[in-house]
Formats: sequence, structure tokens, C-alpha cells
Amino acid sequence: MSNIESASPPPAASETATRLGQLRDRIDYLIALLDLKGRGLLLIGGLLAVTWISSGIYKVQPDEQGVVLRFGRWLDTTEPGLHYHLPYPIEMVFLPKVTQVNQLQLGGGSVPASATNSRDKQMLTGDENIVEADCTVFWRIKDARHFLFKISNSELSVKIAAESALREIISRTPIQAAMSDKRAQIADETRELLQRLLDQEHAGILITQVQLQRVDPPPQVIDAFNDVQRARADQERARNEAEAYSNDVLPRARADADRITQEANAYKAQVINLAGGEANHFLSIYKSYAEAKEVTAWRLYLESMDEVLKKASKVIIDSSGKGMSGVVPYMPLSDKEGGAKKIGTPKDATPKEGQP
Repeated sequence: MSNIESASPPPAASETATRLGQLRDRIDYLIALLDLKGRGLLLIGGLLAVTWISSGIYKVQPDEQGVVLRFGRWLDTTEPGLHYHLPYPIEMVFLPKVTQVNQLQLGGGSVPASATNSRDKQMLTGDENIVEADCTVFWRIKDARHFLFKISNSELSVKIAAESALREIISRTPIQAAMSDKRAQIADETRELLQRLLDQEHAGILITQVQLQRVDPPPQVIDAFNDVQRARADQERARNEAEAYSNDVLPRARADADRITQEANAYKAQVINLAGGEANHFLSIYKSYAEAKEVTAWRLYLESMDEVLKKASKVIIDSSGKGMSGVVPYMPLSDKEGGAKKIGTPKDATPKEGQP
């Protein structure tokens, strides 16, 4: 009895066999009802074959790439246009949109971040400070074949690679540069590094742009950091003012020094030239004196007396001296007129008694 029970078919198999029998009976009934025997069956079979074969015609849109699979294995990648593949299940085609730009947000968002999420966003800068950075990554499909078969979750792969690239670039940059003038450079370097990481994995993804949105210290220390930044700004302002004063004073001091140096050089040249001229004059006189002592001595005497008497207002002449008999004394008219004015009677003087 137990052997008979073990040899009986399972309930599921008997149910399937029953359904197949019922389906066969219905098909036979329809064929008999429509009188589709012989040529009718061939016509239906031909129509079904044509429909099956024509199902392989497909069109790739301008924003798509066609990825053809044969028994689940990649066969070809087709460009936009009308194409054909063997009907299913032999071949099948996927049509991913390769021009659609996708957007991925790293950090930020409208939902308040918890303490754990805040710690996950913290990054170490090149000068060993901690910042929180948010960015947006824009990407699209570059190679549909690699995109479909090399990665299982494209968005997660891009997110992990983008976080790794951003952390590496931030770790090379000082905090002050990351928060001010190097933001565009950080975004460009992050995009290049992210693209290299994805290409190494053959992800088939093209990174079109990385936008660095926020680079700030953690909220717990942002007040102290702002105080430090204000102190650095004051220091920078004082340095700029000192440099401006230096740039104003030093050129004028250098100009004054150059002017004084030039005046000193000119005075030096003038004194040397005068001294040289006087020395040459003395040497010429000495040479003349050596050749004719009496004549030269008398000439020097006359020149000296001429220089002395030229400045004198009164000259006393000894007429008994040698060669003085021919000197005629005269009185300048200016002196005579002056003397007359002094001797004459004033206009308002009254004559004394007994005088005309």
C-alpha cells in the first residue's frame, strides 16, 4: 500500500497535466469549429512566423544607443536609426538614453542632518582642519554596453566614487583656499579624478560637471572659526596698509637719495675742475715767473693792486713817488653834487638878524 502511494504523481504535476489537456481540447474545438485544416493551419502558422520575425525590427532614437544581446550576452551596440535583431528569445535589445544628464547630490539637502551624517560629511583639509563639503555631480551614459553590464547600481557607484574623489582633493587643499579662491579648482580636479576612477572600473559614465556648493567648518566650531577668520582679515588688512605705506615712502626715499647723490657728484666734479683750473693757472704763472722773475713779479703786483683798489672808495696818491707826476686827480661829479647838497642852505631856513 505504501509503495502505491509513493509512486503516485505529486498534486502540482497532475494539475499541470490537466490544464495542458484542457488547452489542447480547446484548440481542437476551435480548429473544428472554424474548419481550419490543411491550408488554414499553414496560413495561421505563416502569419505567426511573419509576426515573430518582424518583431526584431527596432528603432534607436537620437538620444539612445541600442545594446543587442544574444542569449543574454552582448552582441553589438547600435547608433540612432532603424535596425534589426533576431526575434526574442534569440536576441533582445536595450535602449538606454545616453544624452540624458543625471544629477547626484552629495551632502546637503532639505532634511536636517543628524550627528552621524554630519560626521560622515566631515573631511580633513591639507592643513589638518575639518570641513563639511557639499557638491552636485552631473553625469550621463558614455558607453551603454559598460553601463549595463559593468555596474549594477549606477547612482550608488557614482556617489561612492564622487565622495572618494572629493575627499582626496580636499585633503590636498588648505582650508582657507578651499573656502575662498580655490573652489572652482577643487571642482575641476574632483571631476577629473572622478572620471579616472570610473574609467578604471569601465563604468561607461561621463562626468559632465561637478559643482562645489558649500565648504564650511562643522557647526560646533563655526563661531570660533569665524573669529579666527576675522583676525586673519585684520592681519591681512594691516599688512596691506603697511605694504602700501612702504610702496609710497620707499620710492620717494630712493628718489631723494638719487638726487642727493647726483648733486654730490656734480659738486665733486665742479670742485675738482675748479681746483684743476687754479692749479693749472698757478703752474702757468710759475712757469712765467721762472722765465722772467721781475716782469712777472711786477705784473702780479699790478694785478693784485688792481683787485684791491677796484673795491676802494678813496685813493691816496703820493705825488713824490716814482712815475706819479703824470697822475691827474679829479673829483667825480656825483660826489661834488652830493657835497653841494650837504653845504647848501635848507629851503625852510630863516636868515639871522643882520644878514641879507
